[in-house]
Amino acid sequence: MLARLGTLVRTTAFKLSLAYLVVFAAFAFFALGYVAWNARRVLDDQIVSTIEAEINGLSDQYASGGIRRLVSVVERRAREPGASLYLVTTPAGEHVVGNVEALPPGVLAEPGQTETAYGRGTDGDRLDHRAIVRIFTLPGGFRLLVGRDVEERDRLRAVIGRAFGWSLMLVVGLGFLGSWFIAQRVLKRVDHMTEITRGIMAGDLDGRLALAGTGDELDRLARNLNAMLDRIGELMRGMREVSDNIAHDLKTPLTRLRNKADAALREGRDPDALRAALEANIEESDNLIRVFNALLMIARLEAGSARENLADFDAGLVALEVAELYEAVAEERGVALRTLAAPDLVVHGSRELIGQAMANLIDNALKYGAGAAEPVVCVEARREDGAVVVAVSDRGEGIPAAERGRVLERFVRLESARTRPGFGLGLSLVNAVARLHQGALLLEDNGPGLRAVLRLPAAPRQDGPRQETRTQETRTQDGLPRQEPPREAPGSARDAAARAEPTS
Repeated sequence: MLARLGTLVRTTAFKLSLAYLVVFAAFAFFALGYVAWNARRVLDDQIVSTIEAEINGLSDQYASGGIRRLVSVVERRAREPGASLYLVTTPAGEHVVGNVEALPPGVLAEPGQTETAYGRGTDGDRLDHRAIVRIFTLPGGFRLLVGRDVEERDRLRAVIGRAFGWSLMLVVGLGFLGSWFIAQRVLKRVDHMTEITRGIMAGDLDGRLALAGTGDELDRLARNLNAMLDRIGELMRGMREVSDNIAHDLKTPLTRLRNKADAALREGRDPDALRAALEANIEESDNLIRVFNALLMIARLEAGSARENLADFDAGLVALEVAELYEAVAEERGVALRTLAAPDLVVHGSRELIGQAMANLIDNALKYGAGAAEPVVCVEARREDGAVVVAVSDRGEGIPAAERGRVLERFVRLESARTRPGFGLGLSLVNAVARLHQGALLLEDNGPGLRAVLRLPAAPRQDGPRQETRTQETRTQDGLPRQEPPREAPGSARDAAARAEPTS
């Protein structure tokens, strides 16, 4: 129990509650103090006003009848019950008439208003009471004291003091209980989170933090932690899939490489046969290196560690330049490669990675659209709803709607694509590039064929002269016309696209 209490006392919720309690108690202290001070001031003003009224009445009596009439009136009023005080003394200080019997020495010698102790007739010489009095010196040396007892004021002050004490005790008690209750509830949720996180650290990666549904800071923290755990789970599944894919999909080429080397050693008798075997092994090794490079690139993109060299650039120009690199391939395969790019398609990102993604899409479109009845590949770049869209469409066999999500995974190849070269990493890399740039890769039906859409967030527009829409078209084996795009000075865009080797 003591350990539990110590844990509660150390919680942030308890400390914050106590801090609020101290602030509230200080506010209550000053508020009650102001009330007490103001109440006393009001009572003092009322007492002074009463004394002034008494003095005015006695002044009239003195003016009409002199000292004798004044003494008579004071004697009559002194016998009446109440808090009013009267005293008339001789020049020597001897008591003449009044209901005040004792005063501190020297009080009567100083005319004016003062607050002093006094004793009534029944108290003897004891100064057990306090009063606000005003002292006058009359003609002939007589002195007149008119005052008002302040017992009611002191009683009210005592009542306020007791209320002040009880209020502070109540505030402290309720504040402590409230702090304990709040800390208990918060600590219960934190303990539950701690238990779940311990299970996650022990290997239960499917565990998630519970949400109370209140939308408070703990709910927001739990929601963010759950999102982080989901992302970690995706990365872990990706690592397992990569390991499994390497174990299964790369086993065949490695085995083939080993068998070719073994056959060359057993059957090779002349230098030409050995040379041919070495060249075949080198080609197979290059393919494996490309696969591993693609896997490493996808892993870097999914981990978000490829964010260097980010800058604003025109994605339309990159699309034109990458398409220009594939003109010869399109002519060789008899495909009409048409490109349409709108101006000012500025995005913020890696020019090289986006160029490689476009190269992969165009390479896939040429590969699977070459055998179509209408061998046309269209590359279109435009702005749409605040985003830059690069769409590559072909007239090939396309991808069934049920398989379009699966082909974005690593090493996934449909049965119809098994006869063509490739490893099933191209679309995975394009998808990773899109996610790195907070974009998306969408696969749509082109009726017939496939339309791959790379959607990227557009950078803010830059003021400047407008350009015409840029187009280019290759010359196919049928002699179709070819329009050249506007040339850019030799530099990074075309060089980056050229260095971006497509991964099938």
